[in-house]
Amino acid sequence: MTDILMPKATAVWLIDNTSLTFEQIADFCQLHHLEVKGIADGEVARDIRGADPIANGQLSREELDAAQANSNYRMKPQKSRHAELLKPVKKAPRYTPVSRRQDRPDAIAWFLRNHPEITDGQIVKILGTTKATIEQVRNRTHWNAANIKPVDPVTLGLVTQLELDAVVKKAAEKKAKDDARKGIVDDGPSLRPASETGLLEDDEVEVEVETEGFED
Repeated sequence: MTDILMPKATAVWLIDNTSLTFEQIADFCQLHHLEVKGIADGEVARDIRGADPIANGQLSREELDAAQANSNYRMKPQKSRHAELLKPVKKAPRYTPVSRRQDRPDAIAWFLRNHPEITDGQIVKILGTTKATIEQVRNRTHWNAANIKPVDPVTLGLVTQLELDAVVKKAAEKKAKDDARKGIVDDGPSLRPASETGLLEDDEVEVEVETEGFED
């Protein structure tokens, strides 16, 4: 089935401009009928402006008329050149200049040492490297292993600080969710009892010294 461009916006338009049932609109827009009902009630997509599927070439007037005449009829969307042009273009793999490619093992080593929670897949994506290279750096089987040293990828110019912060935050949030699911709780460093630190004994000595001074 052809994907509908801006399904919620299309549903808004169909609710406002036709007599179609929620089920018909849901089927055409590939939404749940309760979600369509929520849109009609103003609980969902409150600020979304309606998109005319006829104007953008995704629905013919004949299909709409047939559906309005028969509540059991399910509209068939048509492929729109306009919709195809507006589809997001898949992001190309990150390109790393040749002059910077020799720095990637150092950046990989930095990630492995400082952020083990970041997956190999995320490192591949942000550095434009391969999982095989990451494994070679990790196991020190890389051809240049003797000269690899952990260096911040921002310093190397391989990523921006914003990109690095984003991937670190995403990995940390995922780790926190995984830990919570496993019942692992990080209480952080706890205070040791005074009896273990020796502070209590020192305090007692000081008090005794002060007391002796007063007695004299």
